[in-house]
Amino acid sequence: MIDITFVRRAADRRIVSFAVVGHAKYAKLGKDIVCAGVSAITVGTVNSIETLAGIELPARMKDGWLSSDIPVLQDAEADGRMQLLLESMAVMLETISKSYGKHVVMRESLV
Repeated sequence: MIDITFVRRAADRRIVSFAVVGHAKYAKLGKDIVCAGVSAITVGTVNSIETLAGIELPARMKDGWLSSDIPVLQDAEADGRMQLLLESMAVMLETISKSYGKHVVMRESLV
């Protein structure tokens, strides 16, 4: 199962970190559309933040694991772009979680 966790700041719901851990085990290796979808969304979002917002996230990635602590930026415009992309990632992952709940679980916590 893929376990997705978003941590948000309680005061304003800003995403401060995320972690994606595990494998969906929906299908055989190389044919698992759930794992492929989650990977495309998460890695694509990290790449989009770097390309479109000019922010290099402190992301850590291994087989079946991707996480990042989200920096607080002094540039409000860049921070807004980054948060919009992160929120978009959350929406896409929530959609997969709703469709493939036996294989993907998504959680949020507040700090």
